[in-house]
Amino acid sequence: MPERKRRSLILMVDDNTENLRLLGAMLEHEEYATAFAINGEEALHFVAAEKPDLILLDIMMPGDDGYTVCRKLKQREDTKTIPVIFLTARTESADIVRGFEAGGVDYVTKPFSSAELIARVKTHLELKRIREEIKTLRGLLPTCAWCRRIRNEAGEWESIETYVREHTEADFTHGMCPDCLEKQFPALAERRRKWRG
Repeated sequence: MPERKRRSLILMVDDNTENLRLLGAMLEHEEYATAFAINGEEALHFVAAEKPDLILLDIMMPGDDGYTVCRKLKQREDTKTIPVIFLTARTESADIVRGFEAGGVDYVTKPFSSAELIARVKTHLELKRIREEIKTLRGLLPTCAWCRRIRNEAGEWESIETYVREHTEADFTHGMCPDCLEKQFPALAERRRKWRG
């Protein structure tokens, strides 16, 4: 039986419970898992226990405002890569710039179009997924020293070609490096050296 894909978890942070209700209904309709916090302190407690895939963050709240909450998230190693989209009634250019400087990835002004917000959520979740794949490919990959197969996320061994094809848009072309050409086909390697002069 195929493994069921985990739903992306979105944390909504707003001191207006009606806004949370409307946002929650909209996101759940798109089959996202949702959680909410009514202030910055609750949001920070939530992410300490569970890491959402994305945060929708109001700016104007009692206690820490959204800018402060975002800066705190970006200072922590375990939460700095969570994308934060600011949702706010503030439309001044200086407010928008301040949101990006605090570490937000996007800024949506209220009232917002639900279709636009969902499109932005999907875009930033996809970008996060791609960044995680790139990080995986840059990290250490368990590889068999004998056959050169890679152990995938499920713990199964597969060819390096299959792994790369499934995790990137790259493909392989095959050739032979000069060292292997010399070992396997010394006469051909000699002709190649003479031809290149």
